[in-house]
This record gives sequence, structure tokens and C-alpha cells, in this order.
Amino acid sequence: MSPDDRLLETFFELVRIDSPSGFEAACAEYCARELAAVGCSLHYDDAAGRTGSDTGNLIAELKGTAPGVLVLSAHLDCVEPCRGVEPVVVDGIIVSAGDTVLGADDKAGLAAAIECVRRLAAGDEPHPTVRCVFTVQEELGLVGAKALDPAYAAGDLCLVLDAAGEPGGIVVAAPTHYTFAAEFLGRAAHAGVAPELGVSAITMAAEAIASMSLGRLDEVSTANVGSIHGGAATNVVTARVDVTGECRSLDRERVERLRLAMDDAMHSAAEKYGGVVNVAWTLEYEGFNRDESDPLVETVAAAVRAIGREPVTFRTGGGSDANVFATAGVPTLALACGMSGVHGTDEQLAVEDLVALTELCTSVAHGMARG
Repeated sequence: MSPDDRLLETFFELVRIDSPSGFEAACAEYCARELAAVGCSLHYDDAAGRTGSDTGNLIAELKGTAPGVLVLSAHLDCVEPCRGVEPVVVDGIIVSAGDTVLGADDKAGLAAAIECVRRLAAGDEPHPTVRCVFTVQEELGLVGAKALDPAYAAGDLCLVLDAAGEPGGIVVAAPTHYTFAAEFLGRAAHAGVAPELGVSAITMAAEAIASMSLGRLDEVSTANVGSIHGGAATNVVTARVDVTGECRSLDRERVERLRLAMDDAMHSAAEKYGGVVNVAWTLEYEGFNRDESDPLVETVAAAVRAIGREPVTFRTGGGSDANVFATAGVPTLALACGMSGVHGTDEQLAVEDLVALTELCTSVAHGMARG
């Protein structure tokens, strides 16, 4: 079997393993077995007890034959529907044969990291120590990465293999992300007999949302209301409504202004109608921003050129484990993995992009060894 055929077989085996968030053990065990087979040391951290997953984060390390440490990170979980995935190749494109996601997010990253380690272990060319860090519950808010001791991700370069787009894409900036959960509290009353005795939580929530700036606010900022729940009957003035939402921006000061404006809109609406609102804000993750001339970016860009592709740097509005690692001071970049249509049943991945991602990781390792 050729290395590329082995890579494709690894990807197929991975996506066939059910691994929704919180149930990553079988996927982790597969990865551990494959990495141990080429001489990696293995360690599971204590994330299972801290996150509720059925396994901890997996850390596997291949000792280097040259100085330096390269970290390859991907996540073990997939969004639903991800059970019973059956992958097929159609004209060079891998898709799901059924009504499931494919799971390329992020099993493309897992497969590429595993195959990269295999090739380095079997080859004669010098390479740095390569540490694979495979996390749990990324899809639930980077939960596994937040539970990880940052020392495991620390190295000369950490590459998070978890971005959409063709290999060669380098994520140099990602946003700071806030979410909120708001509880609007009014007073119930009979809507037909004495509505004037009630205070409608729906009215408060509606006015608050209407006064917010939502959607694409500028080139680097967005805001959204994601859910509204409340009310039980048409003849009752609703006493409680729950609202969730978010704001995010690549500009740290801008996201704080957005958060304050959304918070003020909710409190002003509640006060206007004589109700109360309780708002709980959560900083999901801090953003990161690296200049295109940063040595880390140049290292990866050189590796991209070495495999015959052109590097493309871009900023993203989404978060990944890279946000967590970068905030902890780890020199981190996220790489495009070739996947598209992620989180939907039309998710797909070109075979040549899976191969290119693996070649890129290997090229980075060889480049680091050469210095």
C-alpha cells in the first residue's frame, strides 16, 4: 500500500468511528494505537474528569532526530449527525454516502497528523520532536483545549489543523468571542381580563433585540441573537423570556464596545417596561493576530511553497483550539485542511487536499530540522 493510500484508509477508518462531543474514547484509542505503532509515547490528561468526556485529551510524542518541537493539534469530536458515517469518493471528492456529516472537521486533521508522524518515523531525513495533541469537546466551545495544561501544546511551533479552505491557507488572526444568556423577568397576568397588570417579558426582549446592531457590523466584527424561548399560552402575559446571543471581533477594543452596547440594550428595555433582566456574559476565548512577516508565518509559508502550493494568509471569524493555545503564550497558527461545507451533510474533502495537508505538515517538520 502506498503512503497516500494508507492516508486515505486512515481517514476512512477515522470517520467511521462515532465520536460526537463527549464520546471521543473510541476515536482516541484508534489514534493512540496508530501512533504507538511507530514509536510514539502516549499520555492521556485528566480532561475526562474535568469535562465529562469519556476520555481525556490524547498527547503522543515522537522523539526527534534534530532539535526543536513541532506540535500538531486536531480535535477528536464531530458535530451531529456524525454516527454511522460511510465515506465514498466521487470524482476525487470524499463525501458522506448518507444523511450525516463527513467528519472531515476534524478527522482530516487527525489523519494528516498521524500519517505525518508515520512518514517522519520511517524516513531518514532529520526531524524535530513531533507532539500530537488531540483534544475533546472542541465543538462545544474548545472545552478540551481549555482543560489542557498549556505545557503540552508548547513548542517552537504549534499547528492547529482545523480550518476550512485549501491547504496552503494560514490563519493569522481569529476573533475574541463573547456569548450571553439573558433572562428577562416580567409579571404574568390574564391577557384578556387584565393585561395592564402584567409586564411582558416578550415585549422587553423584542425591544432589546430590535435596538441591537446585529449581523456583519464591519470587516472584523459580528453580533448575533441565537435563541429566544418563552411563553406558554396566548392568554397569558409572558413573565419570562430567555435569550442567548454573541458578539465577536478581531479588534479587542471593538468587541468590548459591542458587548457593552448589547448589554445596555437589554437593561434599558427591561427598565423601560418595569421588568428585570439578568445577563450572564462568558468570554469564550481571546483572539490572536500575527503579522504576515512573523517568523512563524514565514516558516509555514516556506513549507507550503516546498510542496508546490502558494501560501495564502487570511483572517477568520471563527474560533479554534488555536485561540486557547495562543492566549496561553504558545506560538500557534491554524492551517486550512481542505474541508468545506463543515457542520452540514454536504461536507466534503478532496483526496488531493488531504494528501497536500499531510505533505505540508511533513514539510514543516523537515524545514524546522534544517533551520
